[in-house]
Amino acid sequence: MTTRDAVYTHGHHESVLRSHRWRTVENSAAYLLPHLRPGMSLLDVGCGPGTITAELAGRIAPGVATAAEVTAEALELARAEAGRRGLSNVEFAVADVHALDFPDDSFDVVHAHQVLQHVGDPVQALREMRRVCRPGGIVAVRDSDYTAFTWFPLLPELEEWGDLYQRVARANGGEPDAGRRLLSWAHEAGFTDVTPTASTWCFATPEDRRWWGGMWAERILKSDMARQALASGAATEDDLRRISRGWLAWADERDGWLSILHGELICRP
Repeated sequence: MTTRDAVYTHGHHESVLRSHRWRTVENSAAYLLPHLRPGMSLLDVGCGPGTITAELAGRIAPGVATAAEVTAEALELARAEAGRRGLSNVEFAVADVHALDFPDDSFDVVHAHQVLQHVGDPVQALREMRRVCRPGGIVAVRDSDYTAFTWFPLLPELEEWGDLYQRVARANGGEPDAGRRLLSWAHEAGFTDVTPTASTWCFATPEDRRWWGGMWAERILKSDMARQALASGAATEDDLRRISRGWLAWADERDGWLSILHGELICRP
């Protein structure tokens, strides 16, 4: 992943990585699974801590999955995950999604999860993903849509969180409502064979609420987003502490519910 004049909103604080390491192919790339087969080559753009990459590698073995990240430091997270799992069919590359350092037609599958919302030019990113995808291959992208997040009860602190995230992410050059825009971006990038779908994450059991609410209660205080909000004047420390308490209050609600909508695309060059 890269940014091209955009700043990554979340950063790599442990509270962020806790969320990202929760992601699996089943909860984050199920729409892609029917298209995978052994022996494929796959590029995972913006692989993060590598949990999805590792599972994709298992699905295409003996094919090779290439994990790509914007910096060598970020890529080390995926390298450690592959090593922990003892995988031998994962390669690693520092890559700019706006100008991928791979030849044309290099991969059978080019995948990006929660990436296009953070880059400065998502259309150019999709053009590059299309360029390195072989004829007959697949470009698969999935992104959340922050305006479409829905929760209950309607706590004012969570409303404040949603507004703050939108302001910080947009100031960083991102598009937090990427999910609804994926199809338009794909068309602009030159794709004509596109299958759009949507899916959700839902956090409504006591265990899920404690995990998600506790994660954001910490994240709003300690992640890069918190630092950026304070530095820009978008929020004060009191604001962030109030939002943090709101997440904990939501987690304690017996009727608490949170659903996150994602847009998904299977694109064929």
